[in-house]
Amino acid sequence: MCGRYTLTSASEVLRALFGYEEHPDFPARFNIAPTQPIPIVRIVDGKRRFALVRWGLVPSWVKDPHAFSLLVNARGESVREKPAFRAAMKHRRCLIPADGFYEWQARGSGPKQPFYVRAKSGEPLAFAGLWENWMGPNGEEVETALIVTTTANKTLEPIHHRMPVIVPPDAFDLWLDTMHVDDETASVLIAPAANDLLEAYPVSPAVNRTANDNPSLLALFTPSEAPAVAAAPKARPSRPKPPREDGGQGMLF
Repeated sequence: MCGRYTLTSASEVLRALFGYEEHPDFPARFNIAPTQPIPIVRIVDGKRRFALVRWGLVPSWVKDPHAFSLLVNARGESVREKPAFRAAMKHRRCLIPADGFYEWQARGSGPKQPFYVRAKSGEPLAFAGLWENWMGPNGEEVETALIVTTTANKTLEPIHHRMPVIVPPDAFDLWLDTMHVDDETASVLIAPAANDLLEAYPVSPAVNRTANDNPSLLALFTPSEAPAVAAAPKARPSRPKPPREDGGQGMLF
């Protein structure tokens, strides 16, 4: 699964990669968690558009979203059949920009060890996503989204058996264009990422706390008991994180 991820690339880098018309400006995020607002890219009136939605999909047929289980991920193998996902898979596919994600490795009876996973190239990633628009009885509207997952590739197998579906740039339209690409055709993209795309290394358990959101979360974690499965990551310049006041709620913008 994928329950935490990062988005740290400059807004113009993301805009150039995903090709949306808007010019959103947002701070770097190092620990995005479910229920928080996340950016998605979708096609509206034939053009790619940026939108901000809540992470945790609520199908349109749900009567009370507060009584509905939070859907953060959808298994790609059954996304075309499950009632909660099949309409969105046909009509509301999206991309979720990210720079990397966290996954936790079970270690016997001890606490799980978090790992950070990112592209070896340092370039942003595009998760395959689905979005929905829920409307309440009083006219209230909530747009939500989730990440589609698949079996892990060779890089992720030692850490966890699942991973996000990562859509390559040359296949963005194949996933996004629900008007001309049916769900069966789009589902060919639901597959593990190439084995040479990603790198993974252990990071501090500080990521377990959603209130922690800073560049130090991406530092290599090497206590004596940490599993030695990855080399030290190459240093990369970090983007300054502008000050913001969010009342401690971990908002994306």
